[in-house]
Amino acid sequence: AQAVWAQGASVRAQGRGQRSDVAAGGRGMAGVVQNFQQVGEGFVQQYYQTFDSNRSLLAMAYESGALLTFEGEQTQGAENIVKKLVSLPFQRVQHQVVKCDCHPVMGQNGVMVFVTGNLLVDDNQNPLKFAQCFYLKQQPTGNFVCQNDMFRLNIG
Repeated sequence: AQAVWAQGASVRAQGRGQRSDVAAGGRGMAGVVQNFQQVGEGFVQQYYQTFDSNRSLLAMAYESGALLTFEGEQTQGAENIVKKLVSLPFQRVQHQVVKCDCHPVMGQNGVMVFVTGNLLVDDNQNPLKFAQCFYLKQQPTGNFVCQNDMFRLNIG
């Protein structure tokens, strides 16, 4: 089994090009990832484990031209995204996922992932609430990488 991205968790679409057979009339739905929930949850687990332990390794999680919107600020390109994430003003962080909702993206062999959770930052005992949305794009190898990433703290 191959990883969601280049290394780590073993989640990928079952059989390259395999289609869901949910469409009316018994025809498969072209470009639908059958195990989208497993793909999304596997990506999220691997992403946050990597983020929490060594953010500099996250470049493998992103497509080369990926787009990140972090608290309203856009950054494009895997290398630039990692520079942005590494520059965040904290030393230690722990993501606690509360909910992870996943949808297949019809006709695209992609997966939309919406995450809500808590962040424990440095020595602060009060968790910060966050929401993050990923669009995962399947590569020709069968692996999934992030093409779009939107992050917001839920401060209110």
